[in-house]
Amino acid sequence: MELESILLPGISDQRPMVIAGPCSAETKEQVMKTATELAAKGTKIFRAGIWKPRTKPGGFEGVGVEGLAWLKEVKKETGMYVGTEVATAMHVYEALKAGIDVLWIGARTTANPFAVQEIADALKGVDVPVLIKNPVNPDLDLWIGALERINNAGLKRLAAIHRGFSSYDKKIYRNLPQWHIPIELRRRIPELPIFCDPSHIGGKRELVASLSQQAMDLNFDGLIIESHCDPDAAWSDASQQITPEVLDYILSLLVIRKETQTTENLNELRKQIDECDNNLMQELAKRMRVAREIGTYKKEHNMTVLQAGRYNEILDKYAAQAVQCDMDPEFIKKVFEAIHEESVRQQIEIINK
Repeated sequence: MELESILLPGISDQRPMVIAGPCSAETKEQVMKTATELAAKGTKIFRAGIWKPRTKPGGFEGVGVEGLAWLKEVKKETGMYVGTEVATAMHVYEALKAGIDVLWIGARTTANPFAVQEIADALKGVDVPVLIKNPVNPDLDLWIGALERINNAGLKRLAAIHRGFSSYDKKIYRNLPQWHIPIELRRRIPELPIFCDPSHIGGKRELVASLSQQAMDLNFDGLIIESHCDPDAAWSDASQQITPEVLDYILSLLVIRKETQTTENLNELRKQIDECDNNLMQELAKRMRVAREIGTYKKEHNMTVLQAGRYNEILDKYAAQAVQCDMDPEFIKKVFEAIHEESVRQQIEIINK
């Protein structure tokens, strides 16, 4: 993809670039009060939802076009840039007509290539920063596809927003972070800025600080955080919004580490990691050779490839050992599930020859 900087005039290139504001624009008074407080704390880009795609009908679905006039007022009174989410061509036209500076595409929209293409067509000939949230499901190609559709429409000032992934099994977080997915996105498109949305990942305001720090430790470029002048009274997502004062405090505590700073000690440790990885590859290759021999035996003796009892025994055994080795049992299960899947694939190849 051909990309250009998303930095707007007057915005620092220091990490993190911060976009903050309420989940929803509710009233003109609420928008202006929040914006004024954020501006006083140094926020340069104000966000507010004008159209809110709710999971179920009946919830607050945004004030609509009326709220765009409030964002124009924010620009005029505070000097901040303003941004909002768009989900249809009509949203794009209305937002651009109102002079909105930054647009983003939400997770539900990103998951629908038809909707993304409609937005891309509406943006042709426009030069505006567009941020694209990950789709609700953990599908990196779908996320990249949305970025490519907007890029193919001629827009080069793009960024990604990591807001986590929906899961039926909710645990600590509202949306599972699955950090490996944005990390892989960075590997594939290294020049693409990535923002973290700790509000939606956490779903609770007390998780915003730790998630923001984790994003900085992973070298994310920015944060998009929901901030409301009176979070408990918010009309949508009240539990995950924080006051401008709390936001300022969280940002003041962030430790921003340099990506490129290396030392002799670090290089030596990396050499040890490389040696471990080489040993892992050799041991995996040896394991697969034995698995292929087992496949040949099963073929000769007319046995099925999958031996469920043996597989469960392996998972239970090494999950228990993981705790003793200071590792997460779920991590070890995933490792052995992947190894077993490859072993089965290779055995099936032998049996079907």
